[in-house]
Amino acid sequence: MSSVTPLANHSVIPRIYPERRIGSFSRAEGRFLFYSLVADLLTPDSVVLDYGAGRGAQIENSSGYMSRLINFSGRCKRYIGVDPDPVVKQNPYLDEAHVLGADGTIPLPDASVDVIVAYAVLEHVADPDSAVREIRRVLKPGGWFCAWTPNRNGYVGLAARLVPNRFHASIVKVAEPTGGRAEKDVFPVCYRMNTRRAIRTAFGRDFDDYSFYYNGTPSYHFNRLFLARFWMAVMAVLPMAMAKSLFVFVRKH
Repeated sequence: MSSVTPLANHSVIPRIYPERRIGSFSRAEGRFLFYSLVADLLTPDSVVLDYGAGRGAQIENSSGYMSRLINFSGRCKRYIGVDPDPVVKQNPYLDEAHVLGADGTIPLPDASVDVIVAYAVLEHVADPDSAVREIRRVLKPGGWFCAWTPNRNGYVGLAARLVPNRFHASIVKVAEPTGGRAEKDVFPVCYRMNTRRAIRTAFGRDFDDYSFYYNGTPSYHFNRLFLARFWMAVMAVLPMAMAKSLFVFVRKH
């Protein structure tokens, strides 16, 4: 039986990162780094909240070690998901699921969560003040809020803001043909929490900020090797303030 993952047969990424022909991640993959850092924050007694859990598509579309890394079920005391879409109730990986209130209210008690994880969510937040107010409320003292999001000033963020939201799904379909995202998993973007400065402003003095910028593997390469290498060259020469991604790690006092 071959150990090569399906991506290796269809994407240009394994031609740049040969290890991707063997396993479910590459040495530079931002998602692998992000969830590895989150894993180091977990204990068997942790209550974990997936902020924007949706229907579980990210786990569903992953394979191998990556799928186990991003699925917290069985690795913590309780794995809870929240989302504005009621489809979160159908997420099979969660111990508990809730729909966010219309005003962003998280239906959980004060100081009840150890770690909040938000992957590819902050770019969709329209009201940072309301979101952070609820995050602050439900986190325990010493708790972590961890997020991966495109950097507003990176090439992905710039492109997303230049293109009207109504065209995003069709563009993602051709720009990331092996990304595994269905049209129903592409949502409107706002980019109001997508720089380190915006994060410091939103979370304020109640949190210690350990956030950083990161480039990782190229995106929006239309599965063309020359374009993937072009984005890699662009990322190599731009200042880190224009890196592709923003990793948000803030800890509540």
